[in-house]
Amino acid sequence: MKRKHLLTSSLLLIAAALMFAGTTPLKAQRGGAAAKPLLTVFNPAIESKMVDRLPLSPRLDTLEGKTLYMVDINWGGPEAAYSVFEEIAAWFAQNMPGVKTVIRRKAGMYSQDDPALWKEIAQNGNAALIGISG
Repeated sequence: MKRKHLLTSSLLLIAAALMFAGTTPLKAQRGGAAAKPLLTVFNPAIESKMVDRLPLSPRLDTLEGKTLYMVDINWGGPEAAYSVFEEIAAWFAQNMPGVKTVIRRKAGMYSQDDPALWKEIAQNGNAALIGISG
């Protein structure tokens, strides 16, 4: 708990220092008249409540006879992870030929949703590797 308070305090001090770094005195900015300083501070605390968490899918006993989706989320560009997923698929083909691998590239940026792809995986897949691998 102390670390959280120290981090919050440190962030606020850094923000305040950056705001005043290299500025001219307020008296000079307002034609010589003394004025109250203006300060904008961003609160790093989370104000909204956390979202409801969904439980993870149950672990499969085996991948044999299953379909494994590997999803490139487009972090780092179109070629960042794809070749790694191709290597993983080649390993499965050689070492576990009973596992069907499907490589997909998520539509849009990594932060955008792709409901069509999630639906495809839910209908046709048994497991998925989603993320960065490059």
